[in-house]
Amino acid sequence: MSERNPTRALVRAPGRNLASGLRSANLGAPHYLLALEQHAAYCEALERCGLTVTHLPAAEQYPDSTFVEDTAVIIRPHSPTGRHCAVITRPGADSRKGETASIEQILAQTFEETRAILAPGTLDGGDICEADDHFFIGISRRTNEQGAAQLAEFLISFGYSSSFVDIRNMERILHLKSGMAYLGNKRLVVTGDFAGLPQFADYELVRLNPGDEYAANCVLINNTVLITAGFPVFESTLKSLGYQTLQIDMSEFQKLDGGLSCLSLRW
Repeated sequence: MSERNPTRALVRAPGRNLASGLRSANLGAPHYLLALEQHAAYCEALERCGLTVTHLPAAEQYPDSTFVEDTAVIIRPHSPTGRHCAVITRPGADSRKGETASIEQILAQTFEETRAILAPGTLDGGDICEADDHFFIGISRRTNEQGAAQLAEFLISFGYSSSFVDIRNMERILHLKSGMAYLGNKRLVVTGDFAGLPQFADYELVRLNPGDEYAANCVLINNTVLITAGFPVFESTLKSLGYQTLQIDMSEFQKLDGGLSCLSLRW
């Protein structure tokens, strides 16, 4: 997603069946009421960063649907005269494929253009990291080569370049943004899994300490970095680099392999 001075965000409330969502983390089942509190705090943080937040009701038939980022990729105009485009994804988990229909209807009312990832391609928005004029596209357990190639073609038509990052052999990484984030000014936050990748050779790397990997999924919004609570060393590093930080407790979403970026679409 684009974090270059966004003004709007789209979120979806967690459903009562949240605990039925997909998860690989062995952290126990999420508590619904606590998840609601954490989601509300997240939305408040977006507003504090200057975003106008559109709230969608829970989609009870889709337990993972609060992770709305996976349903679309927003391509911002490359020039002042350019146009926005919403690329509707095709999630890699079969249980999530139905989530995109309602999102497509909403985004079609908002954006000048929409496109879609088509079968046999699969693509989750959590595998897409925008770094100014370049997009990193993760090839993962949820995003395949065909889906990545379709998005890359769309990006070319809008004036953006892209590169693929294969994370299928990284057991601890579900999505690309589970292990990295872009902080602007050619600076990336990365876990140890990503630190030596040639795709990142031209970037300044902020490397997370072992044990702090979950903090990699942070979100830059208008010079404030939303970070997961409980990582003081990382927060201190960000502040030393000149960023403002805003902590959010994400314990219940971490149980579902979700992070801060996952809970909203931002543009």
